[in-house]
Amino acid sequence: MHALVIFAKNKKRVSAFYQRTLGLVVTASDSGHDLLEGPGIELVIHSIPRRHAADITITKPPAVREDTPLKPAFDVPDLDAARVAAQATGGFLKPAEAAWTIRGRSVLDGWDPEGNVVQFRSPI
Repeated sequence: MHALVIFAKNKKRVSAFYQRTLGLVVTASDSGHDLLEGPGIELVIHSIPRRHAADITITKPPAVREDTPLKPAFDVPDLDAARVAAQATGGFLKPAEAAWTIRGRSVLDGWDPEGNVVQFRSPI
């Protein structure tokens, strides 16, 4: 199983984004963490401690955090459905015209409600 920890100022909102766009289920939750699971993947949405979160501003729409060396990529059954789910939970997925194809998959970038860049891939 692959796992990823995502730090979030608003755990509830970021958790909802990944639950809905990736079809993940909350298997454990407390005030500081949500454990989301699906076939072959586990995400931990980890609340940023308040003393640090106070210095972080999330704009609406969020400023895209493109200055990170990491970009998680997730397989989804359908990019259009992922776009609807992303927008319903405060995130974004680029328009279909921006997709590119590689190794039998259609690929699009987007971001979660806090601006973390995420890539979505679906079968052609």
